[in-house]
Amino acid sequence: MPSSLLREMNKITKTAPLVALLFPASVIAASLGPATAKTWEDYVESANRRMEQRLTAGRPFLWVDEVPDRLARVRAGEVLVSPTSAENPKRVPSGLIHDWIGAVFIPNATLADVTQVVSDYARYKDFYKPAVTQSRPIVSGEGTDRFSMLLINKALMLKTAFDTDYESWYVRVDAQRGYSVSRTTRVQEVEEYGAPPQHLLPVGQGSGVIWRLFSIVRYVERDGGVYFELNAIGLSRDIPASLRWFVEPIARRVSKGALLTTLQQTESAVQSSAAFALRKAATGGTLTVAERGSAMPRDLRAAHRPH
Repeated sequence: MPSSLLREMNKITKTAPLVALLFPASVIAASLGPATAKTWEDYVESANRRMEQRLTAGRPFLWVDEVPDRLARVRAGEVLVSPTSAENPKRVPSGLIHDWIGAVFIPNATLADVTQVVSDYARYKDFYKPAVTQSRPIVSGEGTDRFSMLLINKALMLKTAFDTDYESWYVRVDAQRGYSVSRTTRVQEVEEYGAPPQHLLPVGQGSGVIWRLFSIVRYVERDGGVYFELNAIGLSRDIPASLRWFVEPIARRVSKGALLTTLQQTESAVQSSAAFALRKAATGGTLTVAERGSAMPRDLRAAHRPH
């Protein structure tokens, strides 16, 4: 679910005209170096380990379950978004890691309703517009799906898009719980998008607004609906030291609204889906345990994260 991070980074790059006035063009262009890429892979692996620790008996599976007030607010209809740590974005060699988490409760939904929407990659362009303008599945496998999206950067005075490929896998923990993991396998910047000079840049070269994206989504069906949590993580280029005082507060401020919008868009997509409407009409808004099990799409089989 990468659209929230895209919007966050798009807002950051609205400062690009100011940067251009203060620095030569060579400073604007960037390349993803091996040290930055290695730090990112290590960070993603730590995020995977934290997810696996949530499967340990006695540990809360959901972020909202860690704090009673947090759970109560989400259950009451509030959409919560928070940085995962005090340092966000986190500075790494020649880059920044943006790490945010948010949660929403989707009333009257089942696990099947939500996972069916989340796996409908062809309709991401409808669910998450305007940040996503094209989306399509590439292949659906026994444990791993692959899909692509075209992400649009609408920053001022820029015509930039990102042609991206992803792999995603879903793990069914039990009848009421599941989680999915998605990561970019290719990110190529499109310069002058929509204009005759439009062209793809080599992987790892460009503005550095997006180098990598990674997300973990957790789902729990209970309390008459589904708790949906999104941990969205992205890697971008670093910000020149002389501009950090100005740009970093913008990044922190807009990211909350961006992730909140993505969670709201997901809830809206679930509630407007045909499966949700038909099931709700047929059952009066509730399902028995047996009906919930039979409603689970066959293509969402239990899977394990590839090593």
